[in-house]
Amino acid sequence: MSLAGELQDLVGAEYGVSDWVTIEQSRIQQFADATEDHQWIHVDPDRAAEGPFGRTIVHGYLTLSLLPRYAPTPDIDGVRMGINYGLDRVRFITPIPVGARIRFRTTIVEVTEFPGGAQLKLKVTVELEDAERPACVVESLVRLYE
Repeated sequence: MSLAGELQDLVGAEYGVSDWVTIEQSRIQQFADATEDHQWIHVDPDRAAEGPFGRTIVHGYLTLSLLPRYAPTPDIDGVRMGINYGLDRVRFITPIPVGARIRFRTTIVEVTEFPGGAQLKLKVTVELEDAERPACVVESLVRLYE
């Protein structure tokens, strides 16, 4: 049976939930410096205190950049390599304020075969502690090579 065939039973299953991660201003600043995105809503606590969110908020792309580290992905026997293949859909729903805690919840949405492996479509929901709605919802594509 192919790798994709073996993984079909995982479709629809929640794969895992990360631990809570606190996002501090120092991490936001490092990301701003690395990407040259120094918009005041991210890096100027004094001005941001007077702005629409009452304090600085996390860059949306910083949230995305944490997926490889924190979003649980399957560790499957017989797979020699996995790569991030891309994103199908991204929505930034609720701003993440500095000092907030987030966690990543992964569900396997689809498994398709390609020559030499299987591609997974993962729904990653970035949950914001004590918020009614998620911070971000992402459809992430991961390719697993046999």
